[in-house]
Amino acid sequence: MNQFIEWISQPWPWYIAGPMIGLTVPALLILGNKTFGISSSLRHICAACVPAGIPFFTYNWKNEMWNLLFVLGVGIGGFLAVTFLANPESIVISEATQADLAALGITDFSDLMPSDIFSWSNLFTAKGLLFFVVGGFLVGFGTRYAGGCTSGHAIMGISNLQWPSLVATIFFMIGGFLMTLVLMEPLMKMVGF
Repeated sequence: MNQFIEWISQPWPWYIAGPMIGLTVPALLILGNKTFGISSSLRHICAACVPAGIPFFTYNWKNEMWNLLFVLGVGIGGFLAVTFLANPESIVISEATQADLAALGITDFSDLMPSDIFSWSNLFTAKGLLFFVVGGFLVGFGTRYAGGCTSGHAIMGISNLQWPSLVATIFFMIGGFLMTLVLMEPLMKMVGF
């Protein structure tokens, strides 16, 4: 048992993790489900909890119970991984990335997300307002506007040869590049980094 826990807690190479993600598509098609994504589960939760009368939430959400169980499993899996399978080795970040982030005032690379930005103490600061509130709103709005999230469009939509998913994924990438290469530095300076 200890060998299994040691094996599973190690970082998995791309050639194992990538095909496993890719196999979700044929698995869902075989099971008869044609959609996949995390953001759609919020709609299902609202449809289950919000009183009837709102057309957007008026559908048989019970047909999507598998999606809700998947999201619950992601949460439970994340908890189990952090609690019992955490890899004690520090995260490896390239020196060039560390230098770029240090120029923006981010110097703590000891965790998955830099605590210089993502910490409870930053929640009620300009930094926290920008990253948590404004960023969260933009992610939620973009997900709804695009008709799904990156996992739904990039993994399932493109695999189903859906043109809107290809367009959405292209613009997800353009947005990421634009934020990283153009907007990140001015925004960081604006909030006091």
